[in-house]
Amino acid sequence: MHAVILAGGKGVRLRPYTTRLPKPLVPIGDEYAILEIVLSQLAAQGFAGATLAIGYLGHLIRSFVGDGSRWGLRVDYVEENSPLGTIGPVLRILDGLPENVLVMNGDVLTDLHYAELLSEHERSGSPLTIATYERSVRIDFGVLDVECSTVTGFREKPALNYRVSMGVYGVRVAALRSYLPGRPFGFDDLVLDLLARRTPPSSYPFSGYWLDIGRPDDYDRANQEFDRLRPFLLPPPDDPGQGSRVIVLPEPVAAELRVDA
Repeated sequence: MHAVILAGGKGVRLRPYTTRLPKPLVPIGDEYAILEIVLSQLAAQGFAGATLAIGYLGHLIRSFVGDGSRWGLRVDYVEENSPLGTIGPVLRILDGLPENVLVMNGDVLTDLHYAELLSEHERSGSPLTIATYERSVRIDFGVLDVECSTVTGFREKPALNYRVSMGVYGVRVAALRSYLPGRPFGFDDLVLDLLARRTPPSSYPFSGYWLDIGRPDDYDRANQEFDRLRPFLLPPPDDPGQGSRVIVLPEPVAAELRVDA
């Protein structure tokens, strides 16, 4: 099994944390980088390798992850000179990927079992399988149903439930070969095109823990909850896939973070 981890974004919403560090290297619980947790999970679940799509401060990610050997993974890289979206980096490396591949954002904190998602995706024969999560959004206003200037219904501050993408996908490589590499191409573009072609994606519903570390509030919440969630997010301590228990920054990374007093 192979994973493509999208780690090239600038993390603008997470500033100032991402001013000097790429978002996948932001520490969680003062011990682990988000990316380290993801790589540990993949290794423990039987993945053999991963490709990291890097861009913003990508040299720091290279220094930290290296060849992936400390997780028991084979890690290689694809660099984005300009943003290519969610699927764009994958289009550049199709010939080096297996028939089905896991594609995921590098800032996702979840206890989703990636190998089970990929296995279900392979069994389904779907071109794309999307890990989905139910979100409830509370509306702070009274909501009116209106038809031809007539109010037909009213709900006071209702909660609306939605199925949202978790940023984790099973992808059939053959389904991507008709798209031109080198141009920005996002997850939204792929989904809309598959729907237009009448080859719809599949949903993989998940109800465990999931947090997209996209905003300072989300990041603060992840740190507050990490001690409680550690047993669910990380392999047992004696598992060789766990990797280092403490973030030891390689010199290029540490130098990047030094600020004169």
